[in-house]
Amino acid sequence: MSTADNTPDAIVIGSGPNGLAAAIELARNGASVRIVEAADEIGGGTRSGELTLPGFVHDICSAVHPMGILSPFYRQLPLDEFGLDWVLPPASVAHPLDDGDAIMLYKSLERTAEGLGRDERNYIRLIKPLMHDVHGLLADAMAPLGIPKHPIQMARFGLRAAFSANRLAKIIFREERARALLGGCGGHSVLPLSQPLTAALGTLFLLTAHVENWPVARGGSQSIARALGRYFESLGGTIETGNRVDRLDALPNAPVVIFDTSPEQLSTIAGDALPAGYRRRLGRYRYGPGAFKIDWALDGPIPWRDPNCLEASTVHVGGTLDEIAASERAMYRGQHSDRPYLILCQQSQFDSTRAPEGKHTGYAYCHVPHGSTVDRTEAIEAQVERFAPGFRDLILARHTMNTVEFEAHNPNYKGGAITGGVADALQLFNRPVTRIDPYATPNPRLFICSAATPPGGGVHGQGGYHAAQSALKRLGRNARK
Repeated sequence: MSTADNTPDAIVIGSGPNGLAAAIELARNGASVRIVEAADEIGGGTRSGELTLPGFVHDICSAVHPMGILSPFYRQLPLDEFGLDWVLPPASVAHPLDDGDAIMLYKSLERTAEGLGRDERNYIRLIKPLMHDVHGLLADAMAPLGIPKHPIQMARFGLRAAFSANRLAKIIFREERARALLGGCGGHSVLPLSQPLTAALGTLFLLTAHVENWPVARGGSQSIARALGRYFESLGGTIETGNRVDRLDALPNAPVVIFDTSPEQLSTIAGDALPAGYRRRLGRYRYGPGAFKIDWALDGPIPWRDPNCLEASTVHVGGTLDEIAASERAMYRGQHSDRPYLILCQQSQFDSTRAPEGKHTGYAYCHVPHGSTVDRTEAIEAQVERFAPGFRDLILARHTMNTVEFEAHNPNYKGGAITGGVADALQLFNRPVTRIDPYATPNPRLFICSAATPPGGGVHGQGGYHAAQSALKRLGRNARK
């Protein structure tokens, strides 16, 4: 319970998906919790707005949510009762190629495999063994490093995903279609496809699509944050917006403070409350590449050469595996590819609340070097036009964000790193620093729960959930199962 002066048991700084998750888990276990948010609206990476023209609702950062609908933590919560409505498209991913039909990633494993030519059986062999107890596998894969609760499934996953995406694709697949499909999913890692663990993330994204089609949130991604916030308040929690915390001593002396912030912000706000050695280690955290994003107000649906692309919430625009690999390799070396790999989302194709009748929204981003201010509009639109001739003729208005503007919108996106920092073999689990409990700091009352903790970026709340488990021990409470 709160102390007599109304100081809560816990304060959460930041209201992104992880901060909201941490606050909810603490409140579900009887703690009094206050969220303090610098912006005027909660949500972090799940905010939406009319960025182009009136009536066109755009997702400012996250747009399509495979990990949101499958999140082990969110699946425990009655978010539908608080306004969250997942809209499911007919397909998760379309991947157009210059020659032939687009590759389609459907919920049906067999239907997807049928579109992969000679690799039909190879694809089924890759994915089908992982479908057994898939929610248990996802819970282990999205947990901090430790002994898995489903060791056989994790071993199966590890055997299939221990390689780079480039190598795995070329080992198990004979034709370009299946290789490109894996490469496009591996591109979500924001790493060169020659690096270890890119196959793991690519395989994981393929797997999620065979559990649920990748959804959008009706009304915009902001609906996710609002549902989480309403549920948190129903548990007795309080939210303060428009209150930027610059110093720890500006807050009440709560027994627990959880930071849904970047490691840099944790170090700056906490100051001498953290040992100098720990702050130096936080200073060595690698944020990695950023993103350049365009939102479009469109006069109609995107005119894909293969109209099947309109069935997918996400379109991987980049061509062949080798082309995607070249784009991501250049980005990681500090260069800008002439033909960038794009993650394109078409939310209004499935959610009519996003645009006026007969109109549509479009959303695409490419990965760019950390801190880049290079305008990628021409390169991005040329890539879309390549697979959707006449696309430019539909553009009514556009809104762009470079890495500096991403960080200004959300200070967690240091240098434009929208996934919270590099998630390679050296930093996937050892984030923000190497500790047995990555969410705890040397100060027993301070914790971190952002995308700079395991399992990293994405709208899933798992970092917040696990941080709350650590904080509950500090409060002397046993988390309910």
